[in-house]
Amino acid sequence: MPRPIRAYVRFVEAVNYRVGRITMYLLYVMMAVLIWSTVSKITPWPSIWTLETAQFVMVAYYMLGGPYSLQLDSNVRMDLLYHRWSPQTRAWVDAFSVFALLFYLCVLLYGAVESTMYSLEYGERSATAWRPYLWPIKIVMCVAVFLMLLQAIAFFFRDVAKIRGEEI
Repeated sequence: MPRPIRAYVRFVEAVNYRVGRITMYLLYVMMAVLIWSTVSKITPWPSIWTLETAQFVMVAYYMLGGPYSLQLDSNVRMDLLYHRWSPQTRAWVDAFSVFALLFYLCVLLYGAVESTMYSLEYGERSATAWRPYLWPIKIVMCVAVFLMLLQAIAFFFRDVAKIRGEEI
């Protein structure tokens, strides 16, 4: 594989690895928010922000963890025939099927960017008592889908290299 493609794959996987490792700690943030939610219910000052904050942290956790999960190949796969195939056949099937994933991610990214632009333009807020702005979590979702798209392209290049008998 050409040097720029190898550099692209290494760069994308390094970024997704670091983002994924940092994202793992959001679970502790969410646990702290939920513990505070529980504790605040027995005080005279109940918190109205805890449920939505926990939801936003959870969305960031699984959205930003998606590219890392894909990179580690820990995603769920329909494995009726796949495990019986040779690595070369798997690479051919993966290189072909990644186009469906790329199409899906492009449509998802387009919708996420449109929704984020709307949220920024009109100051969209949640319809709850706390009424937080929605654009921060929508930006996180856009970044996560973009990183997933980059990781899917890196997987395509890895599969093409495997078909050619090379490793990246």
